Amino acid sequence: MLTIESAHLRYGNRAILEDVSVGIETGSFTVVVGPNGAGKSSLVKLMTGESEPSLGTVRLAGADLSAFSPRALARRRAVLPQSSALSFPFTVAEVIRLGLEAGGHRLMPSAIETALSTVDLSGFEARSFETLSGGEQQRVHMARVLCQIGEPASWSEPRYLFLDEPVSSLDIRHQLSVLRIAHDLSRKGAGVVAVLHDLNLASAFADRILVVSNGRIAADGPPATVICDGLLGEVFATGLKVGRLPPATMPFVLPQTAAFPT
Repeated sequence: MLTIESAHLRYGNRAILEDVSVGIETGSFTVVVGPNGAGKSSLVKLMTGESEPSLGTVRLAGADLSAFSPRALARRRAVLPQSSALSFPFTVAEVIRLGLEAGGHRLMPSAIETALSTVDLSGFEARSFETLSGGEQQRVHMARVLCQIGEPASWSEPRYLFLDEPVSSLDIRHQLSVLRIAHDLSRKGAGVVAVLHDLNLASAFADRILVVSNGRIAADGPPATVICDGLLGEVFATGLKVGRLPPATMPFVLPQTAAFPT
């Protein structure tokens, strides 16, 4: 289990996160939502070890996260950051190979082919990464982290997958595809954490939703309890209408407009 206990994060005199405590279990899909600048990405950076708390602790399997070497961490968790710009003219295969190397896996062409097929980019191995569209680049990076985390059958210890806005550049078909891949990995034993802006996608896929507001966790629970008019309207400072369509039990969110009044 990955646990954050009473963590604070400050950059200079600016408080980014305050008194955050949360545990992330394997075999679950947690989605982090909240307004721009609320601290969502900063929370994920604490979970991944990219940032260290100013106060408090972050532990993985009972050990302080700072005690893990970068190599050891890379073999326990994979991270798709919000921005994944590259400074060199890599081919698609070379980008994905970075994931295989980070995860300590053999550099097998078949693994690259499988990952590309999974994200609907078969045959892109020799393409230049920098010539791809934003959505295609995002899916290449998804393939990279899939190669890093490896096949569930090969896991000798729990794995975590962190996805910071993994569908921000994708059309609806590929948004659903990527989130199904992530959800499937959680069902195979991975602890998956994703930052999403689309509250309906969060409701559809998450086992658990963390609502971050002003550097604190404003709500933590399943979609049925977290996706509600009052809480979300207050956090996002806008009118929202939450409803349900039988037989589905998950709530859905609509903007408060003339067409959808409260």
